[in-house]
Amino acid sequence: MFQSVGKILMLFGALLFIFGVIFLIADKIGGKVPFIGRLPGDILIQKRNFTFYFPLTTSILVSIILTLILWILSFIFRRH
Repeated sequence: MFQSVGKILMLFGALLFIFGVIFLIADKIGGKVPFIGRLPGDILIQKRNFTFYFPLTTSILVSIILTLILWILSFIFRRH
C-alpha cells in the first residue's frame, strides 16, 4: 500500500516540478505561454468600456489533455 502511495506522491511532485519550470520559462518570455488563450475558437468581445473573453477552445484542449493524462495514470496504477 505504501509503495503505491509513494509512487503517486513522486509522480505529483514531478508534475509540480515540470509545471514550475514551465511557469518560470513563461515569465521570462513575456509572461504568457504563446498559444494558450489565443487559439481559434476562443471568444473575445470588445466594446468601448467592456471586454468579454471566454477561452472555449483552450478549455476544451486542456480538458482533453487532462483526461488523457488521468486515463493513462489510471491504466498504469490499475495493473499493479
